[in-house]
Amino acid sequence: MKLKGKVGIVTGSASGIGKGIALAMAKEGAHIVIVDVNEEKGKETLAQVNEHAEGLLFIKDISKKENVYEIVSSVVEKFGKIDILVNNAHVSKQAPFSETTEELLDLSFGTGFYPTFHFMQAAYPELKKSQGKVINFASGAGLDGQVTQTSYAAAKEAIRAISRVAANEWGPEGINVNLISPIALTPGVEQWRENAPEMYDAMINRIPLRRLGDPEQDIGQVAVFLASEDSDYITGQTIMVDGGSIKLR
Repeated sequence: MKLKGKVGIVTGSASGIGKGIALAMAKEGAHIVIVDVNEEKGKETLAQVNEHAEGLLFIKDISKKENVYEIVSSVVEKFGKIDILVNNAHVSKQAPFSETTEELLDLSFGTGFYPTFHFMQAAYPELKKSQGKVINFASGAGLDGQVTQTSYAAAKEAIRAISRVAANEWGPEGINVNLISPIALTPGVEQWRENAPEMYDAMINRIPLRRLGDPEQDIGQVAVFLASEDSDYITGQTIMVDGGSIKLR
């Protein structure tokens, strides 16, 4: 019960990696606030979270700044504090660099970068009180410059930049800010595997551990570590949870 009594917000947690993190933290005793736009999946995840610790669900569009501040305010009103902030939500569409439009950039930054930025600012006063933990998300798309990923890579690298700045500024106040760069077997990847098995197999063969991570057992457990006292002396770091796919340069 490494997170017993802690209060954590996890965005994009109705399914996939976010759900894996929410469940992993709930099983360690944390009260988890699920933030998503999928009400059906959100309710399913909340029911599973509630089996371990009381959770809360917000079906909100976090691309709107006012919704972010409303969520933070409501969480503090309900639980009295915020100890953990996990900025996982992100939507983007692929396109070659020469065909990437401002609309595609706006989608990626509007659902990934700006919600991360706004949640960090909105939760900062509470994180300062609790000497809390922020977990943001990087991606091999940005670290390795993956093709057709211009908008996603740009937003993820922007998130890495502000995470390092916040780590330096907030460190003296006892707030840790780190990033996870994951590869995981999510519902979307499972669908892709069914539609393009040869491409999927080729990807697996490029991963030294020859498998994708499990959202809860692999990604979730690293998130638990970063949210716990075990990581108190780690900040400003990008943790690669990708089976050895990408080496930070």
